Amino acid sequence: MKIAIHHSPNSFSDRWIKYCEKEKIEYKVVDAFDNDIIEQLNDCDVFMWHHHHADFKDVTVAKKILFALEHAGVKVFPDFKTGWHFDDKVAQKYLLEAINAPLVPSYVFYDKQSALDWAKETTYPKVFKLKGGAGAANVKLVKNYNQCVKLIKQSFGNGFSQFDRISNFKDSYNKYIKGQDNFINLLKSMARLFVNTDFSKKQSNEKGYIYFQEFMPNNSFDIRVIVIDNKAFAIKRLVRENDFRASGSGSIIYNPVEIDKDCLKIAFDISERARFECIAYDFIYNNQGMPLIVEISYGFSMKAYDTCPGYWDNNLNWYEGEFNPQRWMIQSLCDKIKKSSSLRYAKRR
Repeated sequence: MKIAIHHSPNSFSDRWIKYCEKEKIEYKVVDAFDNDIIEQLNDCDVFMWHHHHADFKDVTVAKKILFALEHAGVKVFPDFKTGWHFDDKVAQKYLLEAINAPLVPSYVFYDKQSALDWAKETTYPKVFKLKGGAGAANVKLVKNYNQCVKLIKQSFGNGFSQFDRISNFKDSYNKYIKGQDNFINLLKSMARLFVNTDFSKKQSNEKGYIYFQEFMPNNSFDIRVIVIDNKAFAIKRLVRENDFRASGSGSIIYNPVEIDKDCLKIAFDISERARFECIAYDFIYNNQGMPLIVEISYGFSMKAYDTCPGYWDNNLNWYEGEFNPQRWMIQSLCDKIKKSSSLRYAKRR
């Protein structure tokens, strides 16, 4: 078996490469943006690419290449079932509703009048989101009808930039004050007030649709559960001060006692039914104390989870100690290759 890895800094690829070297698994590093990338992968059984939602080139081509290879029988990470809905909250709404997952009630409109009619009849507050963005970027609390109408008009007018400069600076400033970030990053976010990101310059404004979720009050935290190959690890994220958002707050509790087992059960169940290779689930609670999914993502920050003291299997057995989630990704693909080879051999016999 031979694995091809698209390498980019601060991505899963660092650990994929180290694991292959340690276990003497044959691999080669490739540049997925090469014109002849498909030809370069002719001698490979697996192609792995931790593509990023804020890299314009990744957004433009990653899914196209991965799913084209999957059509040709190459095992890929992330595969189609895991990755087609990545960084698209509207796609996740349809997917989670289709498989009857416990999603926070969500609403999407594709014409201005339908959205305005809904705005008159609904209750407030609601949560407005663009379909893309992580770390609670592009997320706003809509407190009343007038705010909602303003957002609707902008959505079906000039639209929204993918990068909110003011919110980015506020988040960076708050983290710096709390000692969660350094002064250099604060200066960078300050510079972004005047100089836009390369991604935002190239990516067109988000418009022509509008997406809302119900606001779930009295949530002082969320629970993030990541499931890979019948194993799960989780963290509890506290909401930001004077805010309702937990994602990107930097305030994390790693104690497994703090993790709701119902969240684990739901995450394992959905991952099995939907056949996800790797998915992170964000949970909050409704007024009845039922966990609901806010959104999902195959990607996650590596270092934020290195402090996790252990993980659960799909029977909710707890395993204390360090672990490497990126290793699980490769092991799962290896197991699939072996299983596929065994089936082909059995058929030939």
